[in-house]
Amino acid sequence: MNMITYVENNILEMTKHATTNLTGVTAYISTGLDYLVILMIIFSRVKPQDRWLVLIGDFIGTLILVGSSLALAFFLGFVPTPWVLGLLGLIPIYLGIKLGLQGDDDDVAAVERRVSQSRGLIASVVLITVATCGADNIGIYVPLFTTVATSQIPLILITFAGMVVVFWELGFRLATLPVIAGVLEKWGRHLTVVVYILLGGYILWDNGTIHQLLRWLWT
Repeated sequence: MNMITYVENNILEMTKHATTNLTGVTAYISTGLDYLVILMIIFSRVKPQDRWLVLIGDFIGTLILVGSSLALAFFLGFVPTPWVLGLLGLIPIYLGIKLGLQGDDDDVAAVERRVSQSRGLIASVVLITVATCGADNIGIYVPLFTTVATSQIPLILITFAGMVVVFWELGFRLATLPVIAGVLEKWGRHLTVVVYILLGGYILWDNGTIHQLLRWLWT
């Protein structure tokens, strides 16, 4: 292998890793904007020294959701035709449209009551994470995991782990800034809608589903 080929291969590998990271970050952000508001509510009710318990609960809850998504993706991965898997992109599009039309159904008062005591805080955060993010996260993660190469999944999981820490720290900091919290409360849902629809469209396009549907219409 000459030097030029070696450099080209390295550039291609770096580009692939960067694209995978970006995909993981986009997927997490699309499901995490609303949860960021929930995190701020949690941090407004817990003692500062208990913030690490919130992180542990967040990790466990996210692990449950990601693990469930991977299990579903594994079974769906036996579908042989890529464009069929691409139909899963309709799920995030549906979630985005539903969110845009109906809004959130998170019970802020219930969240505040559940985390008001330090005892059992980890379990409370786990329950809140799964309850408030379950449908959305699985609806996004399953199509993602079924449409990326198996070799890319570990990097996406590492990206998710990093994003959990980023959102945890961001939620803690923003909880002390009412102005920013108010902006997220007002516009977070609209941003989530846009990202859901764009992510679903990308899944449909990347797997050739749109091309297949157009081919059927033209024949």
